[in-house]
Amino acid sequence: MNLVDFDYYVPDSLYDACSLLTEKGNGAKLLAGGTDLLNKMKHGLTAPEALISLKNLEQLTAIDYVPGKGVVIGARATHNAISNSSLLQKKYLSICEAAQHMANNQVRNIGTIGGNIANAVPSADLPPILIALGALVTLVSINGERVMPLEEFFAGPGKTHLNQGEILTEIVIPDNSYTGSNYIKFGLRRSGALAVVGVAVAIEFEDKICKNARIALGAVAPVPMRAKKAEAIIIGNAVTEELLEQVGLCASTECKPISDIRGSEEYRRDMVRVFTKRAFRKAVNEGHV
Repeated sequence: MNLVDFDYYVPDSLYDACSLLTEKGNGAKLLAGGTDLLNKMKHGLTAPEALISLKNLEQLTAIDYVPGKGVVIGARATHNAISNSSLLQKKYLSICEAAQHMANNQVRNIGTIGGNIANAVPSADLPPILIALGALVTLVSINGERVMPLEEFFAGPGKTHLNQGEILTEIVIPDNSYTGSNYIKFGLRRSGALAVVGVAVAIEFEDKICKNARIALGAVAPVPMRAKKAEAIIIGNAVTEELLEQVGLCASTECKPISDIRGSEEYRRDMVRVFTKRAFRKAVNEGHV
């Protein structure tokens, strides 16, 4: 299908990009990797009057550690850049692994973390592990910037709390004391499939006792969600198989899955139970507990 006509802009600064986005209003869309947007345009699902490309904003591609702030991932960082980042491989291998198992190599070469988050697809792979690690997002407009927890960013399937004229510029993983983290998903194909269920955990151990834990679930609710009741079960205790069964069962009751062509509600709940246990086992082993 041919694309409908649109105006195309390539601003050279973040302020200019925000200004254009504000000026053009609801008829404008941001273009980063374009793996989702261009596909929707080709199928007539969206027809923006203007595309504002971020390709000249090289500062948004960086993946750095900033003392006192944490690991900062620019919104234009591609999935392959994240997967291959030596910094992330050292500090948060779980993020690299989540990016590595997304889509296919061609998509990972151009698809961006900012687009993956801003599209707000419930089955997206990166949000759960980022939420488990306590990630923040920075949103910039001509009026300044604001920072919010990633878990509060999503408003529903395809919906976020981005205001008109705002651009998601970076994802920040604050310094933390987690000793292990993991993301595990189940898809209908061996590689590159959308998650039917995704489970991410981050855990902190001290003297073989869990001091802190976060569980984030994907594809089993309208937005990526924390399983806070399940977290409370494991915090303050030594990890045993019996305890992990309780945690997994609790997480399966907290999620809000639907039945669709990829899996029934009951199937997804049971997969949450199983995958929560598996994710914790790997995170615990990563911390050598």
